[in-house]
Amino acid sequence: MNENGKIVTALLAGLAAGAVLGLLFAPDKGSETRDKIQDSLADLGDAIKERAEEQLDQLQDLKEKLVAVVKSKVAKTESIIDDEIEEHA
Repeated sequence: MNENGKIVTALLAGLAAGAVLGLLFAPDKGSETRDKIQDSLADLGDAIKERAEEQLDQLQDLKEKLVAVVKSKVAKTESIIDDEIEEHA
């Protein structure tokens, strides 16, 4: 995970912890507090899913680039080998 990813993850975790603590110490009824915590956790879950999807997209892009580079190198190597075979045949 890159540095920005770590920062975003830490920020989301800090926000979630702060929200939960704020709700626990709020003067609301227990059922209202539980509903607020549930909503906050759902929002956090959505944010985590979104971040995971972004990371998967980045990994997919990296994979495609790597595959293209490897295929290019293989084609170049095959060309060199074919040229050497023709030269020595």
